[in-house]
Amino acid sequence: MPKRTDIQSVLVIGSGPIVIGQAAEFDYSGTQACRVLKAEGLRVILVNSNPATIMTDPEIADATYVEPITPEFVEKIIEKERPDALLPTLGGQTALNTAISLHNNGVLEKYGVELIGANVEAINKGEDRDLFKEVVEEVRRKTGHGESARSVICHSMDEVIAGVDSLGGYPVVVRPSFTMGGAGSGFAHDEEELRRIAGQGLTLSPTTEVLLEESILGWKEYELELMRDKNDNVVVVCSIENFDPMGVHTGDSITVAPAMTLTDREYQRLRDVGIAIIREVGVDTGGCNIQFAIDPVDGRVIVIEMNPRVSRSSALASKATGFPIAKIAAKLAVGYTLDEIPNDITEKTPASFEPTLDYVVVKAPRFAFEKFPSADSTLTTTMKSVGEAMAIGRNFTEALQKALRSLEKKGSQFTFVGELGDKNALLAEAARPTDGRINTVMEAIRAGATQEEIFASTKIDPWFVDQLFLIKEIADELAEAPELTREVLAQAKRHGFSDVQIAEIRGLREEIVREVRYALDLRPVYKTVDTCAAEFAAKTPYFYSSYDEESEVAPRTKPAVIILGSGPNRIGQGIEFDYSCVHASFALSDAGYETVMVNCNPETVSTDYDTSDRLYFEPLTLEDVLEIVHAEQ
Repeated sequence: MPKRTDIQSVLVIGSGPIVIGQAAEFDYSGTQACRVLKAEGLRVILVNSNPATIMTDPEIADATYVEPITPEFVEKIIEKERPDALLPTLGGQTALNTAISLHNNGVLEKYGVELIGANVEAINKGEDRDLFKEVVEEVRRKTGHGESARSVICHSMDEVIAGVDSLGGYPVVVRPSFTMGGAGSGFAHDEEELRRIAGQGLTLSPTTEVLLEESILGWKEYELELMRDKNDNVVVVCSIENFDPMGVHTGDSITVAPAMTLTDREYQRLRDVGIAIIREVGVDTGGCNIQFAIDPVDGRVIVIEMNPRVSRSSALASKATGFPIAKIAAKLAVGYTLDEIPNDITEKTPASFEPTLDYVVVKAPRFAFEKFPSADSTLTTTMKSVGEAMAIGRNFTEALQKALRSLEKKGSQFTFVGELGDKNALLAEAARPTDGRINTVMEAIRAGATQEEIFASTKIDPWFVDQLFLIKEIADELAEAPELTREVLAQAKRHGFSDVQIAEIRGLREEIVREVRYALDLRPVYKTVDTCAAEFAAKTPYFYSSYDEESEVAPRTKPAVIILGSGPNRIGQGIEFDYSCVHASFALSDAGYETVMVNCNPETVSTDYDTSDRLYFEPLTLEDVLEIVHAEQ
């Protein structure tokens, strides 16, 4: 069905200032949505209080209000602008909570404003812990799979203390309703911890409600990104797996797409449950993100929660697959169906085709504990990372090592020289999730820990542990090789080793390794992100490097300028630099240059495939940038 004709103007609510758990990804999704709605001939009214965003540029919306995102201010804007519809699913938790308040206060009804993208019932079912538990129970009756963890809803500290006994004692998980980034949540191992965490959770929840839940620490964690249209077509855009087991917020964990350790039968079970949930909740014109936990012992599937909106994971899934979730969500909200929306990258397939990946994507979180020496670096269910980097490779080891060096932080890459630590001390340290746990695990492997000991200490899936052992084996072969032959170097490169790492292992300078590599004619090729595993030709130049055979970079016809992005967000270097990169790209394009963007931040507008003429999703290191210069010459 074509777009609705009864909607002429749409109010879009942004996410406001950047905070942990709600950052640049909502500028990316909001900008995409505003452009799409404007292109459809609708009048777009935007409210957002963050001036460092692309979406608050005058040309993005027809009317832009840089005002506080509160029900009171938004009501004044509605009174003045009289929009036909309100789209709240692209501005994170801030926009969603504001929309719910406007509905509950009668403002939307008073001015005849329709909520699109997700209705109030769907938002409440997705965000309210008690209602969502009922949804999961209904889905279990229908599919035979998926269940909620045993839990109890509490509205006071007395109820919280009493609830522990009904769950069989400590540890328990505290999860507040209607919060973002896991704010106010955590694992309580005793009454003192419970009072502290639950007290904060009750304060932060706008409904003064927390869910007390049985502990599923150490289980494997997965996410599915789904989209549904008004004709009940559902697509699973992407599966994402957390490197860290349950107990670490997904925003603080290394994540991998597609999921690596699911059997096909397990994946199909998650698909069935996810599709049943999006239908039962009633998200009928947009996307959602559903999180699952799987018991590694018996395969029991627990549905943790869902976000009935575009989320941080949606931005990651969009960049990982080339499937623009926010853009398509906006089109679905105004009446289109998935089969009517063309795929920009292939120009031959519709959005109802699920993306197929012939590569691996790894996201690594960026922390800023060095700025706050007194902060507790233990990772919990409350998000603490301030940014993230994403990398693409032909295998997991390549993508992982590229992601770690994309963090632009001393010590983030694996190192294989120096004194060996005490194995038992390292295993004990690795048991506590911290920002450097993966490096501690590698140190424990160097010190002689076995795969079984690593798993017992960390509960990181044995497949991931095996991949870390593989990286260590390659490093050993590099160190022991009589000389750097093409075969030795090529193997290291195919597993993501940088020239800096190889130089450190061999006791050389980086430029010496680079000269040897050039002399052996060992250079990366660039592959295209095409959503379809090369089944159709890609029309959008969106590249990643790999030490493979064939390069897919076409010759240029115009002079080009390479724009270096700012990498992962961090304190003191955030979204404002992405704003500069995007405007530089637009200005150079207007001046007749071909623009080549290099960046590794999946949250940003600069890494959208239609911001520049060419996009390289690569680490911002000397080695990686020099190779892009070589490919473009």
